Amino acid sequence: MAYRTGNRNQMAMLPQSIEQFVSEHDPVRVYDAFVEALDFDQLGIVITPCKVGNSEYHPRAMLKLLVYGPSYGVRSSRKLEQQTYHNMSFIWLMGGLKPDHKTISNFRRKNKKALKKVLRLSARMCLKLNLLAGNVLFVDGTKIRANASACRTHEKQWYEQKLQEVDRKIDQLLKDCEAEDQREADLGSFIEMDKELEKAEKLKRCIRDVLQEFSQSGKKKINQTDPDCANMRSLQGKHASYNVQSVVDDENALIVHAEAVNDTNDLNQFARQIEQAHEVLDEPCQIACADAGYATAEELEKVDSKGTKVIVPCQGQTLSQEQEPFSKQHLTYDSHKDCYYCPEGHCLAQVATEKKTGKKRYQITDKQICFSCRLWGQCTKSRTCGRRTLRLRNEDTRERLQAQYETLESQSIYARRKARVEHPFGHLKGNLKIGAFLLRGRDGVNAETSLLCTCFNIARMITLLGGVPQLIQKIRAIIPSPA
Repeated sequence: MAYRTGNRNQMAMLPQSIEQFVSEHDPVRVYDAFVEALDFDQLGIVITPCKVGNSEYHPRAMLKLLVYGPSYGVRSSRKLEQQTYHNMSFIWLMGGLKPDHKTISNFRRKNKKALKKVLRLSARMCLKLNLLAGNVLFVDGTKIRANASACRTHEKQWYEQKLQEVDRKIDQLLKDCEAEDQREADLGSFIEMDKELEKAEKLKRCIRDVLQEFSQSGKKKINQTDPDCANMRSLQGKHASYNVQSVVDDENALIVHAEAVNDTNDLNQFARQIEQAHEVLDEPCQIACADAGYATAEELEKVDSKGTKVIVPCQGQTLSQEQEPFSKQHLTYDSHKDCYYCPEGHCLAQVATEKKTGKKRYQITDKQICFSCRLWGQCTKSRTCGRRTLRLRNEDTRERLQAQYETLESQSIYARRKARVEHPFGHLKGNLKIGAFLLRGRDGVNAETSLLCTCFNIARMITLLGGVPQLIQKIRAIIPSPA
C-alpha cells in the first residue's frame, strides 16, 4: 500500500483563509460566541467605537484570549503569546492578531474587577438557556496554592526586626555613598551602591505596607509575597493557599458563584456564599446544602431565617458515631423553667451568660449532690463543682436543623452533593491541571477563579446542549451579537 506524504511547497490557485482551518465543531467557536455575547458595560470595560490616537487591541479580542486560554491549559501571558503564533485555534480566535506578553499581562492587570464578573455573566447566560434551576444549591471549598511560599509567612515581630535591619542598611549605604563622593572615586561603585540603596528603599516600603496590613486586618501572620493568602493544610501538606468557595446548582452541576477567600476553614462561609449566589439568580433558592465543615449555628441560622431550607450535618452526624451515654444529648431541657435535668433527675440551673457569644451556662449548684450520686465518675468527674453544660443562644435552631438533616428527603439531596459540587473541582484540578494561581492578591486570584470556573461552565454547556453548533445557535438566539 502506498504512503501519503505532505508537500509544504504545494501552491494553491487561491489562498486559504484562517476560517477554513477551524472545524465548525471546534469548541473555540463557543468561546468566541460567548465573549461576543457579553455586555461589556456590565463588565465595566468601556469600548469606544470612534477611538482616536494610537491603536490598541480590541478588548473583546483580549478577553477571548484570556477566557479560552485556561480551557486549553494555557494561562501565563508568555504561553498565551506563543499560542497566537503556533496554535491554529488561537490564531483563528484572535483573527491573526498577535499581542505580546506584556500587552496581555497589562490588560489582565488593569481589568481584574471586570474579569471577576465574567463568571456571573456566564451563570446568567445559563439561566436564559434554562440550564439552571436555582432550587437546590450546594456549597463546598477546596484549597489551591497561592503564588507565594509558606516560608515567607511571618509574625509582626519579624517584620519589625526586619524594618530595623533595613533602616540600618540604608543608613550605612548613605554613609558609604557620601564617603565615595568625598573621595571622588570612580563612578562604578557609586552606581552599584545607588542600586543597592534603591533595592533597600523598595524593601522598606514593602515591609511598611505589611505592617499597615497587620493593624488593619488583625492577622497574626502575613505572607510577604502575597499578603492576602494564608498558610493552609491540605492533602498535599501545608502551603500558602487560598480557599476557593464554589456554589453549584443541582440541576446540571453548573457553577453559580465562586470566590477565593483566605479563611483556613469553611466555618464562616455558608451564608456569604449562598447570599451571593442569590444575587446572581435574582431570587433565593429553596434548599442550601453543604458538608459538616460549614456547621456553625450562627451561619446556618442566617440562611434558615430567610426561608431557605438548610441541609448541613454536624460532625457527629457525618461520622455516624453513637453519643456517649452521659453526653449533652442525654440531658433533658425544660424550656419553661429554662433548666436541664441530668439522668438522675437533678436540676442544672442557669448560673451565667457569656456576653460575647450569648451562651448560657447551666450547673448543679450543690456539688454534694453529684458527689453522693451513684453515677459520679461517669456523668462528671469534676471535684470542684457539680455537673455543668452550655446552651447556645440559638440551640433550638441547631437542634431543629440536625433533625431536618435526618429526614429521608434531606438524605436524598445530601447524597447528590459530592456528584455535583466536587465535579467542578475535579475538572479544574484534574483536567485543567490547576495546582496553583499565577496572580497575587485577592483581586487577581478572584479574577483567575472567575475565568477558570467560566471554562468549566462552557464545557458543561457544550455537553448539555448537544455540541458546539447547537450551543452557538442558542447563544445567538437569546443574546444577539452587538453591532
